[in-house]
Amino acid sequence: MGSEDTTGLWYDREVRFDMLGSELGYRRGEVTIDSIQGVEDTKGNNGERGSMSITNLRIIWVSARVKSCNISIGYNTLLSMSVRSAASRLRGNTQALYVICKHERNRFEFIFTNLHRDSPRLFSTVQAVYRAYETSRLYRELKLRGALIQTKELKVLPEEIVYDKIDGVWNLSNEQGHLGTIFVSNLRCVWHANMAENFNVSIPYLQVQNIRIAKSKFGKALVIETSPESGAYVLGFRVEPLDKLNEMFQQVKALHRAYTDNPNFGVSFEVEETMESLEKRTVERILDDVEIVDDAFQDSEAVQEHVASRYITEGGYGAGGEGGAAEPVRCPRLGLRIEPLPAGVTTEDLWRAL
Repeated sequence: MGSEDTTGLWYDREVRFDMLGSELGYRRGEVTIDSIQGVEDTKGNNGERGSMSITNLRIIWVSARVKSCNISIGYNTLLSMSVRSAASRLRGNTQALYVICKHERNRFEFIFTNLHRDSPRLFSTVQAVYRAYETSRLYRELKLRGALIQTKELKVLPEEIVYDKIDGVWNLSNEQGHLGTIFVSNLRCVWHANMAENFNVSIPYLQVQNIRIAKSKFGKALVIETSPESGAYVLGFRVEPLDKLNEMFQQVKALHRAYTDNPNFGVSFEVEETMESLEKRTVERILDDVEIVDDAFQDSEAVQEHVASRYITEGGYGAGGEGGAAEPVRCPRLGLRIEPLPAGVTTEDLWRAL
């Protein structure tokens, strides 16, 4: 089986600004859980009315006036959320949602204000969906030595169906063979050693990049390669006889293909005192009639960096990194000591941006 396209893994793992139309679109398996009209991006676009889409992977804010002005915040980048007062041009001093994120070396702060009074959905839905995302990581992330097995049986996830349990499977990782058992489900493959249940691995199909049968020093084996985002593991599993190995290969390949066609990211959450499925909570995505204009200037890295700088918190670009204060450096042009500038940015760039 050839390599799978893993470009869709960025949706919940990155913060992006001013996306083009193709990036605003959803990846397969992404759905809108809630859509809120009349939300202001109070920090970066104070006074700008927009809409917010809360999906099972990210938060998307889009300006109502210029659709190319937008933000995508993947849940995996979130560090914290809180409700505090903010000064909005459209609502004055009011309660707003503060979101702190980290992507690569930068920390971002976003402030969103709901322009509709007496509507708590901006706070309640975002927080509930994020909690659901945090508690469903096994659907999306490779896990080593986790609490996956109990009394020789797999701890099944909600909506998980185990199709096969195969004994006598050797894990060939680290050039050694460990005898164990593999569970094959609609969401993942889970192997554990027979002598130690905590020696295990859970491989969600979302992170699988390649499945094939290959030769090893122990003979032919099922080889599963994972995405770079999950560590780029190459995992080998051997089972005898060869017919059984081929059968396991065909089964895993078919389930992986079925998952790819209809991914399940595991994000569902509780509303009021009842648990509702994601399908019941999904609402139709509402789009306005603003035309998307893609031009060369919009796509330039310089513009992207300038937009991102509005949201970067202290310690983002500076040499101090990780929130630490950077040492001032001397600027020959100004004759002053200033905070270190981001790579590729000059004092002239900053002057023109004012």
